[in-house]
Amino acid sequence: MLTRKTVTTLLLVAVSTLFAFAAAAPQQTPAWKPLFNGKDVTGWKHVGPGSMTVEDGLIRTHGGMGLLYWTGGKLGDCRIRVVYKMRDFNDNSGIFIRIPIEPREEWMPVNYGYEVQIDNHPEDSNEDDYHVTGTLYSLTKPLAKPGKPGPEWNTMVITLDGPHTIVVLNDVTVTDYTEGQPVPEQKYAFEPQRGIRPNEGYMGLQNHSGIDVVFFKEVSIQSLK
Repeated sequence: MLTRKTVTTLLLVAVSTLFAFAAAAPQQTPAWKPLFNGKDVTGWKHVGPGSMTVEDGLIRTHGGMGLLYWTGGKLGDCRIRVVYKMRDFNDNSGIFIRIPIEPREEWMPVNYGYEVQIDNHPEDSNEDDYHVTGTLYSLTKPLAKPGKPGPEWNTMVITLDGPHTIVVLNDVTVTDYTEGQPVPEQKYAFEPQRGIRPNEGYMGLQNHSGIDVVFFKEVSIQSLK
């Protein structure tokens, strides 16, 4: 016959075992939600010069400078995954994040959001490393330069974690920036105004010019919560 002390001990062991299994169980990772359906630009809106079309399941840039933004609302505390390729050896584009209000023209996102740059060779335009792929355009210096030339595919993952922004390109971290960290002074009139950006904002894809063509295969988000 089991004593009360023995039963209590067995119960404590059982409870401890259950807690151990629960702690060891892998946490379910939130699923990736596609923002681009691969067929058309439903859920997106274009502002500024140029346009975006869908060709063979890919978003293609035309002319510019303009912006195709996601109309589904502001994004924050999430990861944004963008798979893209340049048509030529090097082309210019960008991914806008932390845009405070819905864009009505192309320059507000430049000055009040962030552009995660796409341009592997900014030196061709007399610009420096602060303008290379994966940086917050003109604001952060790259930790690495893993951008692949066209027509190879690149995968960029942008993490928005409160005031913290991390950009990983082809599995290599390029930018790790927190609001309030020092940034260089503005050098050119076309560079963004300096200042704090919001924790949540609209995101968009840039069509830069008539000579720059970039294709986007995937735009997806994953919640950090």
